[in-house]
Amino acid sequence: MNALIIAAILGVVMMFSSFLLKSKASVRSVGIAGMALLLVVNTMEMCGWHFFNIDTMDMLHFDRFALLFDSVIFASTLLYLVLSARDMEKVGVNYAEYFALIFFILCGVSLTSSFRSLMMLFLGIEIISIPLYILTGSDKRNLKSNEASLKYFLLGSFSTGLMLMGIAMIYGSAGSFYNTVIQMGGAKPDTLMLCGMLLLLFAMAFKVSAAPFHFWTPDVYDGAPTVFTSFMATIVKVAVFIAFMRLFDDAFGKMEKSWRMVFGIITVATLFIGNITAVFQQSVKRMLAYSSIAQAGFMMMALFSMNADAKEGLLLYSAAYCLATIGIFAVLIKMDDYTFDGFNGFARKEPLLAATTTIFLLSLAGIPLTAGFLSKFYMLKAALLEGGNLWLVIVAILMAAVSVYYYFRVIQAMYFKEGEPGTVSVTPVFRWTLVLLAALVILLGVYPDLLTSLMYF
Repeated sequence: MNALIIAAILGVVMMFSSFLLKSKASVRSVGIAGMALLLVVNTMEMCGWHFFNIDTMDMLHFDRFALLFDSVIFASTLLYLVLSARDMEKVGVNYAEYFALIFFILCGVSLTSSFRSLMMLFLGIEIISIPLYILTGSDKRNLKSNEASLKYFLLGSFSTGLMLMGIAMIYGSAGSFYNTVIQMGGAKPDTLMLCGMLLLLFAMAFKVSAAPFHFWTPDVYDGAPTVFTSFMATIVKVAVFIAFMRLFDDAFGKMEKSWRMVFGIITVATLFIGNITAVFQQSVKRMLAYSSIAQAGFMMMALFSMNADAKEGLLLYSAAYCLATIGIFAVLIKMDDYTFDGFNGFARKEPLLAATTTIFLLSLAGIPLTAGFLSKFYMLKAALLEGGNLWLVIVAILMAAVSVYYYFRVIQAMYFKEGEPGTVSVTPVFRWTLVLLAALVILLGVYPDLLTSLMYF
């Protein structure tokens, strides 16, 4: 509850700062300080410090699982702002409003991670989605940004309609919006309950860009300002996955025979389409868009398995994926050319940035001694523990091998090709924050218990 209220207040504060603070540096400082405060108050709630005692009628429950995921998301957002807040100035004139929208999105994140009622899930998803439509089209001078925003809004509205129809069907079957009541009737679900569950599954799959509901992702990620693509592809995607897991664990856990195979098919399709299509991209930004679809496929394995290892794996995967992708996008924003050729000779011009980018790419590819390797291992282990799922594990390993090709294309361009990449000068704070991200990726790859053990202590 601490983070939910504080995030909403900080969003309002940032709205007022647009005319109270004349300097963009002051706006940026207030935004980063507010983000640090949000992380602190959420950590304090994990330790038992509750600043707000509001009766939510059991529609929200801030357990340790939700609060720890929120802490990962808030810490990732803080690092994102430290790295990329300056680049938000180039998007448009509404600088303070961008921070306000981000805080409102984080308010929705707190709802989606802690809901116990489908109405709270719906509110959380919409509070996340509506500011994203605005951020996607924030570069009003760019027709691609306008097109991406319109496409995202129209398709997002359609998926919202599916979600509402699913919620209505479930209410018609169970007579309640509460997860616990829905779970009680899940042992022998009727046709109305099954139809509602499938509609919710499809709507949530759209939000996390899982195939075959991924078709909006490449165009929206490519058309949106790169600095906001970084936020959409990491923090937002991970937040919706938390809601996805909580929904099917708390509300539809007894119906797993009805949805497990559907999850398996979606997982395989997502892994295959994301990885194979990424191979043929010539733009690094568009490659990362398809890569995010492929990474969603691995995270879907946690939903397919739905056991203790899956929860630990999703937590570790969330941290590993956010850290690596935020780092890569932060470097990409500084580039003049987003193609693979734009990275030619990058290691000679910026050896430190090239080294950190290499670590991030290795983590996304799942190379040992990085957090990405262990997070993929957790997902494979969780699927195997369910029994009879060797086919899914084999497909995942093969697709992970395919991903090595397109990630290593960037490394090859940086270290083994001649060229003079055009880059914008970076500050010492930017460089050392990238080093910190790379260190965290390696640290979690060697000692994953530093994060996963917090779920229990």
